[in-house]
Amino acid sequence: AIIAAGISRVVVGVEDPDDKVRGAGITRLHAAGVDVTVGVCESAVAQQLRAYVHHRITGRPYVVVKMATTIDGRVTSPSPSERWLTGLPARTRVHELRAESDAILVGAGTVRADDPELTTRLVDGPSPRRVVLGAAPATAKIQPCLEWSGDLEPLLDRLGSEGVLQLLVEGGPSVVTSFENAGLIDEYIVHLAGVIAGGSDSPGMLAGSGDATAADVHRGDIVSVTPYGDDLEIIFNPRRAKAMQ
Repeated sequence: AIIAAGISRVVVGVEDPDDKVRGAGITRLHAAGVDVTVGVCESAVAQQLRAYVHHRITGRPYVVVKMATTIDGRVTSPSPSERWLTGLPARTRVHELRAESDAILVGAGTVRADDPELTTRLVDGPSPRRVVLGAAPATAKIQPCLEWSGDLEPLLDRLGSEGVLQLLVEGGPSVVTSFENAGLIDEYIVHLAGVIAGGSDSPGMLAGSGDATAADVHRGDIVSVTPYGDDLEIIFNPRRAKAMQ
């Protein structure tokens, strides 16, 4: 269509990494005498297409972990009567993330404790496919869902083969830790609430004893910090992530 329309110049943000088409379109445009410039706003375009690019390179979905935490790093409300740590603007943002994701995953413990729907309700958009690590009760609101027992890498392989480009993990500390320890998290989205839970009994973001020394910690890059009402959204990319390589 571009050649037929007589367009003389085309700008490309990033080349499609899909082996089936890699560079073919650009080569065809060059052969037709079209001036093609590659790499225009490359970083911004790559960020926008990160899930697609990751999927084409690895065959697996881009894994986004979303968690809400207090100022002191706890993931449960200090008040049993409060269902959410964060306010409505941050919770609405979570539903935007659901609409942007092809699948959403939690652990069976979350299903038993909270009986979540994990659908998109606060914004317009599709609801993601639902995945549970473990078995979900037949009467759970999350049904129908994919129930998975076993290693995480084969799960990602299966979801990738079924066209899932982005997987949103909304599980608790144990689920997130299993992904973290396997090196499978591409992006953290942490909603920091203006709340202090206090005490040492409230669970933190990750389970286990942690890394022994400063040399062992998993470092990364803070991509952005955005306010949502009284809460902050912090997007963090572990440096081990392979999405854009």
